[in-house]
Amino acid sequence: MSRSHELFERACRVIPGGVNSPVRACRSVGCEPLFIASGSGARITDADGNTYVDYVQSWGPLLLGHAHPAVTKAVAEAAGKGTSYGAPCEAEVVLAEMILEALPKMDMVRMVNSGTEAAMSALRLARGVTGRAKVVKFDGGYHGHGDAFLAAAGSGVATFSIPGTPGVPDAVVADTLLAPYNDLAAVKGLFERFGPEIAAVIVEPAAGNMGLVLPEPGFLEGLRETCSKAGSLLILDEVITGFRASYNGAQGRFGIDPDLTVLGKIIGCGLPVGAYAGKRRYMERISPMGGIYQAGTLSGNPLAMAAGIAGLGVLKGADYLGLEGRVEALCADLEGILRGKGIDVVINRLASMFTMFFCKGAVRNFAEAKAVDTERYARFYRHARACGVNLAPSAFEVAMPSFAHGVEDFDALRRVAETFGG
Repeated sequence: MSRSHELFERACRVIPGGVNSPVRACRSVGCEPLFIASGSGARITDADGNTYVDYVQSWGPLLLGHAHPAVTKAVAEAAGKGTSYGAPCEAEVVLAEMILEALPKMDMVRMVNSGTEAAMSALRLARGVTGRAKVVKFDGGYHGHGDAFLAAAGSGVATFSIPGTPGVPDAVVADTLLAPYNDLAAVKGLFERFGPEIAAVIVEPAAGNMGLVLPEPGFLEGLRETCSKAGSLLILDEVITGFRASYNGAQGRFGIDPDLTVLGKIIGCGLPVGAYAGKRRYMERISPMGGIYQAGTLSGNPLAMAAGIAGLGVLKGADYLGLEGRVEALCADLEGILRGKGIDVVINRLASMFTMFFCKGAVRNFAEAKAVDTERYARFYRHARACGVNLAPSAFEVAMPSFAHGVEDFDALRRVAETFGG
């Protein structure tokens, strides 16, 4: 019996499904999860001592790879001074300044503890400043597990084909309006019908929870224009794209000026942290300056702040274009290898992120993503794992190479494609 299997059996007795986040269970790819003992750079090692090239990287935030020396040193030094204060510290000011320097369209930022909390808080702020209740989100868009966002959500909800979730009252999602991603006409139709009631549009600037789906030309710009005309706020959920699409995020890459921005654990190099940033006139409405309440004892936690300062300091000088070029070449090779075998595949890529869709045509929205061959992806996943490569255990997630991935790590995935039987 493997150590991972033993741990999974034990976990199933004390943790629902044996995991603390659903996709980790690996059910959609037909196997049990690996239990990880350690990570270093581009590699992870499981509880049985097997090492894998890791294309998950904690679902994206480890752009510097596992256990980057500057980050681990900063966390260790911070831990030696105390793990939590429940009070302000200098590090949270420094990290806030670094985030706002990278996102110059944002004026102020509030630290929280996860991307989910950041999205929930940004929506509350948008509703508070507009006095409106409705929010527009996109089919397959995932903004954490907040009640209002679980209508037609992607990520694990898509993986398990759950239409929303039990436990969320109908009244809670009654104000969530849905449109297909990349369908600007549908959004304008919602505004024609409900415009004076719409507080905000929340969107992933490049969708990352139905697999990677890129915005078509004019889509994000159209959302900005539509929100501005209606007096609604545009919220960019950059939990996945922030500091990865570029150091200036997707908003910098695409030239979009949001009202609010949602960020996730990449600002803490994988530690539990999130943030929401925005224009000063909105952010000053948050308590204690204004009446819109949001709080958290662990917000601005010194360990996460130290990790973020160290990590963003390294990323600021990193060769983003070099990594993007290496990933672009990898994706071209993977497509060529698999198509040469007669396998239908389309790879969507942005910067260092990519998703392999086993299908013939383009994937531009959730409906097209759901039509891909998920069984073939499951077979590819199992083959990759047997070859020592760890991919996301879901067809609706994104591969996330890091700056730590070298030639041999990219070649390992090429060999998986070369030896895949289909």
